[in-house]
Amino acid sequence: MVETVTEEIHGPLRPVTKRWRKLLVVVDGSPESQVAIRFAAARAAHITGGGLILFHCIRPGEFQHWMAVADRMREEAYEDATQLLKEMGERLHAYCGVKPEKVILEGEPKDEIRKFIEERKDVFGLVLGVGSEGGPGPLVDYFTHELASNLPCPLFLIPGNMTYEQIDAMA
Repeated sequence: MVETVTEEIHGPLRPVTKRWRKLLVVVDGSPESQVAIRFAAARAAHITGGGLILFHCIRPGEFQHWMAVADRMREEAYEDATQLLKEMGERLHAYCGVKPEKVILEGEPKDEIRKFIEERKDVFGLVLGVGSEGGPGPLVDYFTHELASNLPCPLFLIPGNMTYEQIDAMA
């Protein structure tokens, strides 16, 4: 029995196919997301065929006013998100040379992230920052409890209290 398990683990490697492997990281302005973004960018720079997707979700509940006011608020939210991702992308490119893809969706973040990962076959892993105060955060809670065993990719949890120096040393 031991020989069979060993053969399965150490058997011949299949031919390595070239594939694009992107890390998906949530950009929400929180301190823990900053650490997760730094880790994801550094890892993407070190992965053969690696890439980075900066993901921002605009919650639809933020637009509960008259139609014209709601439309203007939505437009401003998209403008702010676009600017946030643009600036983040420029900083990350200067930091590690990776040019990230930027995605802005509207909806409940946990649902939109899940759908996005299921639709995209190039997502290599989901990177989330864990809050250093007040619990892990709603996305970490959702993806580690409700969805942990059904994710089609690895989940990387980055402690929010890590320093950039620690991230750079390990990534």
